[in-house]
Amino acid sequence: MKILFVLTSHDQLGNTGKKTGFWLEEFAAPYYALKDAGAELTLASPHGGQPPLDPKSSDPSAQTEATRRFAADPVAQDGLANTRKLAEVRAADYDAVFYPGGHGPLWDLAEDRHSIALIEQMIAAGRPVAAVCHAPGVLRHVKAKDGEPLVNSRKVTGFSNSEEAAVELTDVVPFLVEDMLAANGGEYSKAADWAPHVVVDGLLITGQNPASSEPAAKALLDKLRGA
Repeated sequence: MKILFVLTSHDQLGNTGKKTGFWLEEFAAPYYALKDAGAELTLASPHGGQPPLDPKSSDPSAQTEATRRFAADPVAQDGLANTRKLAEVRAADYDAVFYPGGHGPLWDLAEDRHSIALIEQMIAAGRPVAAVCHAPGVLRHVKAKDGEPLVNSRKVTGFSNSEEAAVELTDVVPFLVEDMLAANGGEYSKAADWAPHVVVDGLLITGQNPASSEPAAKALLDKLRGA
């Protein structure tokens, strides 16, 4: 069971002068859920090397059992510091792909041709794709075999407009995940703000927010074991 993690390389929060990147819990919780299940994990990002970490995800209030485990795991830290370049990754080498969130993917992975091609190739080959929180934004330009948006007529979720408003970044992000999914024909649903919510539609698995990251990884495992 070989699973590829794709992380952002983008570290600028729009024009605010503040930093962003990937959200630690949304990487750490799925990482360990999948690793502990025996998966062989490979990490990649557009630029390769160390992906930028959203500094807010290092706040004490954002820490979980998984993030604390990561902080004490030099092997995992070394793997994260040495991600492969996304352009050098082949979809055929993996059974599934997982996209952690954070605001960073809205700027780079959503527009990255290698990421778009990777997702299209995985789905075409019957292999699942999972994305949580802001990471469903990577589906923005992904097409199905018929040329329609991949999310068209699919049940999906992702970071909600109300959650974006709560973190006061509605006017900073390049697009709102909820609005984009709906505009592309997705059948968007959400739970209460910050409550876990995972939607599985065929090979596509999406999670709403940080609390949904581990449940999304477990849904991915169920999909792989079912296959």
